[in-house]
Amino acid sequence: MQIKNLMSEDLITVDKDQNLSDALKLLRKHNVSRLPVTNNKELVGIISERDIANKLGSSKYESMPASRLHISSVMVKDVFTVPQTMQLEDVAKLMLENGIGSVPVMDDGKMVGIVSKADFVTLANGIAFDKITVKEIMSKDLISVSPTERLIHGRRLMIEAHVGRLPVIDDEKLVGMITSKDLMRAFIDFRKKVPEKYQKSQIKEVLIEDIMSTNPTYVTKDMSISEVSKIMIETGFNGLPVVEDEKVVGIITQTDILKLIEKLES
Repeated sequence: MQIKNLMSEDLITVDKDQNLSDALKLLRKHNVSRLPVTNNKELVGIISERDIANKLGSSKYESMPASRLHISSVMVKDVFTVPQTMQLEDVAKLMLENGIGSVPVMDDGKMVGIVSKADFVTLANGIAFDKITVKEIMSKDLISVSPTERLIHGRRLMIEAHVGRLPVIDDEKLVGMITSKDLMRAFIDFRKKVPEKYQKSQIKEVLIEDIMSTNPTYVTKDMSISEVSKIMIETGFNGLPVVEDEKVVGIITQTDILKLIEKLES
């Protein structure tokens, strides 16, 4: 299958000279996690919730409001693109090898679409995926946080591990989830509520439990990949903790499903 048959043609872009507040509004309005960045309609970068969370949480920008940051200072400039005729498995391989969540699709030098891990997840249904269970592809090397740890510690863990979400565990039980989206919103809300002169000291007092999502959706290790993909599509969640006997035993993400699709397609 060529990637043009999977890509989204509904392109939502942001100009590099707009400020971060504009990007945040677009992300929220269209419920997407990343945006292609353009300059005179030409693709020059890409910006994601994770990029924004990382930038807003850094010491250099920790007290700077989103309205004073331009897209160009936050975006990733080295963007991988693919031609619309590229085969699905080759695009999946490119995304996995380079650790990227989406790829703009080009035709004759123009951006005609974008394909993300979420698009690939829609393919994970049918007999083949009914027979494969969560325990066969989930990540068992679990990185988690406790609800009483600091927000800045959670951010550091996510950056070091190159992940976009962490289970929150208390007394060996799953009590919440924290994602790049949660971090991004927390840093923005913090800037609005706390006077600038107090931000540097008070950000250290924000705890995981203050911003985490409670009552998280989870899956079990014996569920099929078809079932998991359906949950991801319905909820928009990029990853789900795997719980067995009330204990978190792993996590399954869109990346794990992308790896499976690439393997089956190859």
